Amino acid sequence: MAEFVSIMAMAHAPGVTGWLESCPISDQQAIQAGYEELGQIMRAAKPDVIIGVGNDHLLNLPLKNPPNWRVDCAAEWTGPAEFFKAWLKQPGYQVRGRPEIAEIIAREAMAAGHKIDRGDGLLFDDNWSVPLWYLGYDVPILPIHMNCINPPVPEPADCIRFGRELRRIVREVLPAGLRVGLMGTGGLSHEPGGPRYFTMDSKFDRWFLELMEESDADRVIREATVERMNDAGGGGTTELLAWMVAMAAAGGTGARSVFYVASAEMRCGIGASVWSDFA
Repeated sequence: MAEFVSIMAMAHAPGVTGWLESCPISDQQAIQAGYEELGQIMRAAKPDVIIGVGNDHLLNLPLKNPPNWRVDCAAEWTGPAEFFKAWLKQPGYQVRGRPEIAEIIAREAMAAGHKIDRGDGLLFDDNWSVPLWYLGYDVPILPIHMNCINPPVPEPADCIRFGRELRRIVREVLPAGLRVGLMGTGGLSHEPGGPRYFTMDSKFDRWFLELMEESDADRVIREATVERMNDAGGGGTTELLAWMVAMAAAGGTGARSVFYVASAEMRCGIGASVWSDFA
């Protein structure tokens, strides 16, 4: 069987690479140190492939009847999408895929009844471009685009089930000896383009990070509802559904909160969680 060697979840705010210099020096240092630690953790784990679960910013998924998830089965990508290069201040990058692994995940998840489909060569924005800036481009990735914005979005219970399905696929279906990293990207509290665009709910963010530390799936389903996330920032905070997928894939072990910065300049709560025990 394959094995998880690293599981993490993180914010992917575009300002992390696009306008970090606008933050106070102390916030800049905390944000950079947090992402650099994530990169060190992932590199030390030496994965053969990194599975990513991150929201689609209305760039790839259909507006009408979107799937909950879309597995990208391309052999390589060039990112970010042209529109996002100047915004993210990234010149561009190339990263390889593992299409044979992506096809297995798509097939198994469809057979298990998840609302998922497949694509080839989907466009990348800050969802992958910000994490990869720190994690690097050497390890092949397997991006799973998630509908966190366009109703109907998956409920927390759907995300827990999907995370458990990914865990099953990795441990029971993927080739023996394959070393798998997993990252969920999105959040924390923010409201892009809305009346609370330059604010965030740090009380909610710290509460959610504590939920990840506990990693009690029943409590997450009961308390971290779509409504509660929208109350903390409409149109953005529901990206935390991707963190729930990562939490469930870790099998119920608690996470460590790596860092947290409530940044008006980033227009988002910035933070990360890491799971280190997947037995």
